[in-house]
Amino acid sequence: MPVPIPRRAFLKRASALTAFTIIPARLLRSETAPSNQLTRALIGFGGIAHSGNHLGYKATRLVALCDPDAKRVQDGIVQAEKNGYGKIFTCRDFREILARPEVDIIHICTPPHWHGIMSVMAAEAGKDIWCEKPMTRTIGEGRRVMEAVKANGRIFRLNTWFRFQSGFYGFGTEVKPLKKIMENRLLGWPVKAVVGSVTGFSLKFGWSGLTNLKPEPVPSDFDYDLWLGPAPFKPYHRHRTHGTFRGYWDYDGGGLGDMGQHYLDPVQYLLEKDDTSPIKIEVSGPPQHPDAVGSFHRITYTYADGCQIVLDGNDSLQGSPFLEGPKGKVWPKLKSDVPNLEALLQELPEPAPQQTDFVESIKLRRTFALNERNGFRSATIVNLGLVAMRLGRGFSFDPVKLCAVNDPAADRFIYQQMRAPWVI
Repeated sequence: MPVPIPRRAFLKRASALTAFTIIPARLLRSETAPSNQLTRALIGFGGIAHSGNHLGYKATRLVALCDPDAKRVQDGIVQAEKNGYGKIFTCRDFREILARPEVDIIHICTPPHWHGIMSVMAAEAGKDIWCEKPMTRTIGEGRRVMEAVKANGRIFRLNTWFRFQSGFYGFGTEVKPLKKIMENRLLGWPVKAVVGSVTGFSLKFGWSGLTNLKPEPVPSDFDYDLWLGPAPFKPYHRHRTHGTFRGYWDYDGGGLGDMGQHYLDPVQYLLEKDDTSPIKIEVSGPPQHPDAVGSFHRITYTYADGCQIVLDGNDSLQGSPFLEGPKGKVWPKLKSDVPNLEALLQELPEPAPQQTDFVESIKLRRTFALNERNGFRSATIVNLGLVAMRLGRGFSFDPVKLCAVNDPAADRFIYQQMRAPWVI
């Protein structure tokens, strides 16, 4: 097991590596030889890391990989060879990756309890960042990521894309025609959006945790303490880790925590809320276990202008439209009561273009379409709902101060302490 690099020594070393070369010279030239490509490293090599957005992403060159599970590190070596990257650097402690000057981009493919601290540390090390969703597990961590990315002049990309490409899950269309409808106020204003199985989105309550875990021996090839990192210590059980970590509050937030940003980021974009957050959160559902994430019946978010997002967890809103305003409604597959909608969509102006090429973002230092700022706001929608679930009640939120309104119990979930020695 590598000896961890002390944080002070790591930051001093990383600062020396990046102080005079914010943008590598090769990025300013249009050179395509492998030695001149942007390079990247994968932190975490579970299921999502094998995807085309990470292992299979050919626009940059994979040079390093790490995971606290030695079996996954060995799998990474094999997969890197199969994908044509040749021999890459591998380790188990991610801090060794951050200290390597040849790495331009960090792909964070870990459970969410690591996303915030790794994003901050990567930014401080002078790396650009491609982070899995949700952006962070808490609102406080997301706020710190925004600060670190800005302070260090980094490019940040969140790994969800439905606001700018691909069919929007079960809805039967891309987001672009919906954006035309909303920008041109065809439904009037304010607008309510309903997200749930009735409008094509599975909230995946099957990803809930177990409440009867008994301690098990930690496998000899797995560094469980490093895997936990900033999360509170709990005795090891295999269901806490790897593919089933999603069901536990310490690491994620069940189906809503893991999938919610996929669903809600496009809704935020449609409702023009990229710079703000809901001011009121209401919840109904069964009491939550303190360790294992459960389900909910309904979560309602209300914005200052009256727009709402409703998460339908128990299919009680059968037949509801996805979007509804005072002048009209839209259901899946663009069914609508707006007269001549299809013809109108052909005539309406296109939405503003978005920066969707990540390599170009890095080379030109242009903010990516889904970045640390608007990504923070859509992660905040998710995390506000999770706070309400854990409280078992609603609360009010200040979208400017980024804290609950006169509600210390809510703030304890919004700004959570990390297990020592981890801090951001």
